[in-house]
Amino acid sequence: MLAGLSQRIGTAVKSLSGQGRITEKNIRDAMDDVRKGLLDADVNLGVVDDFCASVTEAALGEEVLQSLRPGEQMVHIVHEKLVELMGPVGEHIPFVDPGPTVVMVCGLQGTGKTTTCGKLAAWMKRNGKSVLVAAADLQRPAAVEQLRITTETVASDAKGDARVDFHGEPDRCAAYGEAVGEAVTVCINALKRAKKERFDVLLLDTAGRLHIDDTLMGELRGIQRSVNPHSILLVVDAMAGQDAVNAAATFHKQLEVDGIMLTKLDSDTRGGAALSVKSVTGAPIRFIGTGEKFDDLEAFHPDRMAGRILGMGDVVSLVEKAQEEVDEVEAEAMAKKMAEGRFTMDDFLKQIKSLRRMGSMKSLLGMLPGVGSMLKGTDVDEGALDQVESVAKSMTDAERTDVSVMNKSRVRRVARGSGSGQQDVNRLLKQFEMVKKMSQQMAGGPKRGRTQMAREMASGNPMQGMAGMGRGSTKTEGVKSKFKKRKKR
Repeated sequence: MLAGLSQRIGTAVKSLSGQGRITEKNIRDAMDDVRKGLLDADVNLGVVDDFCASVTEAALGEEVLQSLRPGEQMVHIVHEKLVELMGPVGEHIPFVDPGPTVVMVCGLQGTGKTTTCGKLAAWMKRNGKSVLVAAADLQRPAAVEQLRITTETVASDAKGDARVDFHGEPDRCAAYGEAVGEAVTVCINALKRAKKERFDVLLLDTAGRLHIDDTLMGELRGIQRSVNPHSILLVVDAMAGQDAVNAAATFHKQLEVDGIMLTKLDSDTRGGAALSVKSVTGAPIRFIGTGEKFDDLEAFHPDRMAGRILGMGDVVSLVEKAQEEVDEVEAEAMAKKMAEGRFTMDDFLKQIKSLRRMGSMKSLLGMLPGVGSMLKGTDVDEGALDQVESVAKSMTDAERTDVSVMNKSRVRRVARGSGSGQQDVNRLLKQFEMVKKMSQQMAGGPKRGRTQMAREMASGNPMQGMAGMGRGSTKTEGVKSKFKKRKKR
């Protein structure tokens, strides 16, 4: 997301870094590039003009013009202004005590509103809040049933011990016409139940439309008046660009929305809504959807997003994801096994599964400093990890415990069983042995030096075939050919 903008801003700032001194002309030329990048990312024109003017004014200050490192100063200014543009954000949900905290979720059809309700319930469950999810969308066919299945899935699969339950009254669904009064009744009944059963949070999944109309807004205002929600969250599709921003502005005008949830930020969208919606509506972005799983909802941090856009990565979010997935005791036991050389293929599979639960390979790599912009145009083959798991599971228990027993006939059998080639099986075995060997070396101390270890990693190319990075990427091949030419010289 926003990889093109990240690359454009990075190039503009780098052009200033090469200057011993910068002038007003240097700054304005760089900001012209930034402006084009923002417009290409589908950021609102008014937001673009205000942002560029604000950065230019700050950059023309005496402190920057006379600085010995103008490029670094510019990065700091652009980062600061991006944070101002998207934030700041306080509490993501203002919980009340005693509960329940009533959260009304609204938005147009097709934005992923019902799925986002499930993700929000999963997020609250992880944070120790019991949740009652109410189906107040009585217009869309099967909306009540979809939310019921979503809620039950979250209740059984999401992390945390807190209770998640569903409240639906399908008999109130209207076959024809409108059901404004019925939706209000469902919400009132759900609130009574949430109080009686002492839920911490009541989530109201309200109806949407393909467009904003008086009937839709009348229903939403009726619900707002009847249950007086503590928070109104608007679900916005980042792929919709300026249409999403305009819809958000209309919703905010009618309902005084106090938070935005941006969905589909993991797609190849230009993502301008992320930079426009807060400025246009005045409502801060509270959450962002980063994938299809119910765990793929993140609390929004404008400083971290600004860091991703500028190629600084987002190591804090990466560490938080790892802490959610990895048990500390289990991690220590795994480290001990690695150090003692008892690391098996089953352990290797566990590591891959933990990694996959954290998100897509591309999204994780994009959180590493300097990597996000490099991934533009690069193919990260998520299916390659499926192949790794398939090969490993086609091995016997004895083979996974001790891969040294793998001879040619065993390799042929595993290749047939997993639907892979023999070279794929041999590559995985080589990668596994390399990971095992390097883990022991790292645990035992740098006996042979980092340079030699790096050479061994490079020669084995341990990521090739696991993530499929650079497959068919002309950009990556270009970098490789340049590197080879330099080496010959």
